[in-house]
Amino acid sequence: MTQRVELAAVLDRLAIDTLITDYAGTVDDGDWDAYPGLFTPDGRADYRSAGGIEGTAAEVSAWLAQTMRAVAMRQHLIVNRRVRFDVREQDVGDTARVRADYVNPMRFATEADGAPGTAPDLTCGGRYEFAALRTQSGWRLCEVVVREKWRSTHTADRPGGLAARRTDAPPGRS
Repeated sequence: MTQRVELAAVLDRLAIDTLITDYAGTVDDGDWDAYPGLFTPDGRADYRSAGGIEGTAAEVSAWLAQTMRAVAMRQHLIVNRRVRFDVREQDVGDTARVRADYVNPMRFATEADGAPGTAPDLTCGGRYEFAALRTQSGWRLCEVVVREKWRSTHTADRPGGLAARRTDAPPGRS
């Protein structure tokens, strides 16, 4: 490889890393208007393993906007990112696949009077599978698949204390 090709590969990896980080931040911040903009026009997301839906980026964004109203705090940690560039129409590097592990702690919304909610806090983890495409606007997601592997719930049982209940199976697999 020449230095120019190596530099281009590093820049592509950084751009894809930024795209994945933007995905996490968009979901964590609840910026549902920005969510579809991370995707190609025909991009899709699949949250079924976590009890969600599969659909276009716009459909999933609307579903997330409705579902996540009950969740006051989300903080995706997306780690162990493995990027693989693919060949598209004889051009190497215009498509990429990313496998990455995640841990996502969530805090449910409190009651209207500010008292803690009755629902438990939730932490889940698993693996994302991302497919990305280089477009004229930069790298965009064509597909996101969530593969939830575990979840754990915690309920406050006294000030400063937690009562934990751990489930090792994703929703619907107990």
